[in-house]
Amino acid sequence: MSVSFFESFTPQEVARISAAGTRVHLPEGWSPISERTPADKAYILLEGRVSVRRGKEEIAQLGPGDIMGEKAIVGHSLRTASIVALTPLDLIHLTAEAVEKLSDEMPSFREALNAVVESR
Repeated sequence: MSVSFFESFTPQEVARISAAGTRVHLPEGWSPISERTPADKAYILLEGRVSVRRGKEEIAQLGPGDIMGEKAIVGHSLRTASIVALTPLDLIHLTAEAVEKLSDEMPSFREALNAVVESR
């Protein structure tokens, strides 16, 4: 994704999305999402870079402003890829329930989320 996930939201919406999650810091090499696991969380990347891997093959890299883990939540499926931190990460951790609640209550969030899912 070339534009920040937050770019389409007002400052009030960004604050609401941020408040729905928990800010976390993860070290380089950490894998917050593993392939073929349940869709129980998503992350919005604030700082750092990650590798998106299917098996041992890198299929993408994501950076600040990108959301990850959303596709399996929206599709009610197991994860189709793993995420590995290439650098230390600063993230907003959203539970699947928080993602679903934001989607229900904020049409702009649902539209942005669906646009990301369709682009991947």
